[in-house]
Amino acid sequence: MPSHSPLDVDDVRARVQKSIDAFLSHQEPVLGTVSPDLAPIIDALADMLTGGKRLRPAFAYWGWRAAGGVDNDAIIDAAASLELLQACALIHDDVMDGSDTRRGRPSVHRRFAALHREAQWLGSPETFGMGAAILLGDLCLSWADEMLYRSGLDPASLLRAKPVLDDMRTELMAGQYLDLLEQARGGGSVERALRVARFKAAKYTIERPLHLGGALAGADPSLLQTYSAYGLPLGEAFQLRDDVLGVFGDPAETGKPAGDDLREGKRTVLIAITLQAATPAQEVVVHRHLGDPSLDVDGVADLRTVIVETGALAEVESLIDRLTAEALTAVGAIDQPAQGVLRDLAVAATARRT
Repeated sequence: MPSHSPLDVDDVRARVQKSIDAFLSHQEPVLGTVSPDLAPIIDALADMLTGGKRLRPAFAYWGWRAAGGVDNDAIIDAAASLELLQACALIHDDVMDGSDTRRGRPSVHRRFAALHREAQWLGSPETFGMGAAILLGDLCLSWADEMLYRSGLDPASLLRAKPVLDDMRTELMAGQYLDLLEQARGGGSVERALRVARFKAAKYTIERPLHLGGALAGADPSLLQTYSAYGLPLGEAFQLRDDVLGVFGDPAETGKPAGDDLREGKRTVLIAITLQAATPAQEVVVHRHLGDPSLDVDGVADLRTVIVETGALAEVESLIDRLTAEALTAVGAIDQPAQGVLRDLAVAATARRT
């Protein structure tokens, strides 16, 4: 008999959404007392924070449970605060990348540019949109702290968690900068691309949320080490899967146009391996098309062909499999029911969906 219910992950996801909705409902009148002109902010964030995999809250919740924490609404609220941190990262990331869409909807900076354009206000709609998005991202970063500290968990637990949250945010911002730097440099080694993946996404998506939940519950150092042995390889596998989906994914699944990462010129591990193995003729194709914002369907197809023919796709898929297997071995040291759910989450985080 399984030691956990297949509904466990869905249940946490639904409760996280309810927690976010309640938090936004609380903040709406707070903004309303400042000015009714702030209503579009709540609308934009409500759309931004609807749906999604809720991986970070799920890992924080099960990091808590595996460390002996009992299920309650306070840990759900604390875990849900990570979605506000994620919203900050996504909003700012879309500004930096010039992305038009996020989860099938206009990205926040495009949404506010459209608001400016429709109202026929003065100045540049694009500049207004970018400014509004930066401010909304900053607001989400601030609200993430507020949601965590208003969760109802005791002060000693929150004090234990603060260093983890501090490290998590520092690593995320450092990873974002390294990503920008790689784009500016035109990419480089596979090692550098892997470092970006580790700090921009891997640690922040899985290892640190597990550590946060564990710290809140008072986990001992050996359990936190187990979380790292599971979370780091799985986080890297998750990011590598995201990179593959950014090139080969179905827009209905990714919420972005086909090949959007290619238009944005993302210098991922997939691209680094491609260039490392490419012939001179294949290099010409990559350099001609990668980062072209007007890249059409044929250009996407040409780049996909090079990625496949160089063996880069197969190599990344093999790396994903190895990293996932490493994570699944490490999770064997975690007690049930958390072990079973973390196994399920590992599969969900690295599924092909292409």
